[in-house]
Amino acid sequence: MRLSLIALTGVLLAADPKMSYPPAKRIEQADVYHGVRIEDPYRWLEDADSAETKAWVTAQNALTAQYLAQIPARERIRRRLTELWNFERYSGFFKAGGRYFFLRNNGLQNQSVLYTLPSIHGPERVLLDPNTLSTDGTVALAGYHVSNDGKLLVYSISRSGSDWQEWRVRNIDTAQDLPDHLLWSKFSTAAWSADSKGFYYQRFAQPKTNELTAVIDNAKLYYHRLGAPQSSDELVYERPDQKDWQFEAITSEDGRYLIVLVSKGAEDKNMVLYRDLKAPGAKMTELVGMFDGAYIFLGNQGKRFYFRSTGGAPHGRIIAVDLAKPERKDWTTIVPEQKETLQEAQMANGMLALSYLKDAYSTAKIFKLNGALVRDVALPGIGTMSWSAAHSTDTELFFSYTSFTSPTTMYRYDLKSGSNAVARQSKLSFDPAKYETQQVFYNSKDGTRVPMFLVHRKGLPLNGTNPTILYGYGGFNISITPAFSMSVIQWLEQGGIYAVANLRGGGEYGEAWHEAGTKHNKQNVFNDFIAAAEWLIANKYTSTPKLAISGRSNGGLLVGATLNQRPDLFGAALPAVGVMDMLRFHKFTIGWAWTVDYGSPDNVEEFPALRSYSPLHNIKPGTKYPPTLITTADHDDRVVSGHSFKYAATLQQAQAGPAPILIRVDVKAGHGAGKPTAKLIEELADTYAFLEKALDIK
Repeated sequence: MRLSLIALTGVLLAADPKMSYPPAKRIEQADVYHGVRIEDPYRWLEDADSAETKAWVTAQNALTAQYLAQIPARERIRRRLTELWNFERYSGFFKAGGRYFFLRNNGLQNQSVLYTLPSIHGPERVLLDPNTLSTDGTVALAGYHVSNDGKLLVYSISRSGSDWQEWRVRNIDTAQDLPDHLLWSKFSTAAWSADSKGFYYQRFAQPKTNELTAVIDNAKLYYHRLGAPQSSDELVYERPDQKDWQFEAITSEDGRYLIVLVSKGAEDKNMVLYRDLKAPGAKMTELVGMFDGAYIFLGNQGKRFYFRSTGGAPHGRIIAVDLAKPERKDWTTIVPEQKETLQEAQMANGMLALSYLKDAYSTAKIFKLNGALVRDVALPGIGTMSWSAAHSTDTELFFSYTSFTSPTTMYRYDLKSGSNAVARQSKLSFDPAKYETQQVFYNSKDGTRVPMFLVHRKGLPLNGTNPTILYGYGGFNISITPAFSMSVIQWLEQGGIYAVANLRGGGEYGEAWHEAGTKHNKQNVFNDFIAAAEWLIANKYTSTPKLAISGRSNGGLLVGATLNQRPDLFGAALPAVGVMDMLRFHKFTIGWAWTVDYGSPDNVEEFPALRSYSPLHNIKPGTKYPPTLITTADHDDRVVSGHSFKYAATLQQAQAGPAPILIRVDVKAGHGAGKPTAKLIEELADTYAFLEKALDIK
């Protein structure tokens, strides 16, 4: 059958138990890496816009839809997810410019709405409703910042899940936009100048080829003056000799300094530059000139700058640097490194509000600027808290708290008294008292002790028959902490277990934990995940036929790699938007930035490790793989869809058993951020219906 006819003829499920897949032609394509020849027969699937690729995607989606439509539970799951989703929820409460702001979703709105109010209990007013920006909910609010005088909001939107940001400015009093419209920004914040007449932001050159796949580098920092065309924006800083550098601008509250955090790729380390804006002709000055840790600016008292830093302190600490004596020997440690991992810090009212991770869940403390401990902050339980942005004169702070069974609650914290009060609380659509969260520890292959959260109904029988989803990530210093998900609640209601393993490569235990899962150590991440599955089975929580593994992005890589290494261990696999081709990931969009964690296939010393676990290149023909549902999206410009396309074609061709290997390609969607509620519900209904059949849930 010719590939161009697939979309017209359709695809029928074969009468034979082994599924019939849309044909994918194999081409003569090979590359030589350091003397090693590597075949790449599905290279053509990297071109998502070609007629052949589109035909293949259409046929694959038709096959997947036909398979899922035959699962009776699918409609029941979709209805229950819709019911669970339909509750009022809040997030992002903060104070700026003398006003209060927060996000609210009335339940089934595709995008949350930004509100403002004059006082914490004052009348609420819609400031920005992203649902009005498109008919299908695929335009999302990506970022926003209030001017110092509280009169203006600069905000960015993303379309169809893309990482590209469009910046606009809105009058807060009238909720009307100014003419300003900025394009070709990505991975950027916006920093207002002290006079509120403009802001700093990061921009890239307009891609000369496909904007969803073209390599993005050579970032530049610009200043945009309100009312002026983007073409006249002032170039503030660039480093053409360092094409992998990116820039985040911050302006000090006193209006005197521009601080620029310089990062390199996806590395959680940065340099610090600054410019004295009150000194005519002042140039950018280097304050921290090496990538030896993170240096996050908290605020200043004159020339005394405060930072949250992992430089010289893998678990994090608070330091002060005097611009008059900037040498490292003169830096002052305010709050020394603790046993727990420092996650966040805010500076207000002469105090420091800090949050830490203790075995992957949050604790919080208040310190004075002299380093003296004031008090611990009381939190509701095993969950995740996050401080909202603060100003030096604030006496009240806001923080969010969530857990696996409680949606986000926003708290107002009084710095003077230490008292907490609920500012906004989401309304539950289920009974959380029926469920419990526990934390266990298990040993990985090399004896490393790894934590894992288990969420399930109370009174769970340990008989090895419980359907279980094991989730993991394990990369880029990202900590996976307790968080609420309506889809997890639906899973728990069905008697399922949700397990989250805190793998090496993450940031749960500081930089050493992170580095133990990078580059040549990446196999540790897969070993940790496999050991988690073996622990769940050995302790009778579940068994192989009832165990599914799940992960997104770097977690999709995790699922693909472990599925290759232990196809016998799992009952189902859900690799989502995964990095599957470890030999070509750096050739698309921002993929080059990931070499700080993965290493580079162009490096002769790093190539063997990448080749050894690359999900695409370690699929073994003739293997019986468990049921697998691969998910991706047509507008994913973070991990381009070609990763999943080539992986799916290869896995389908290699499958020796009867279990289905399916791919679901969402349209007008990206890597995940900003996905409309309607799309989320449909995707999750498909995913959980697939699991009901794959794990034979009664």
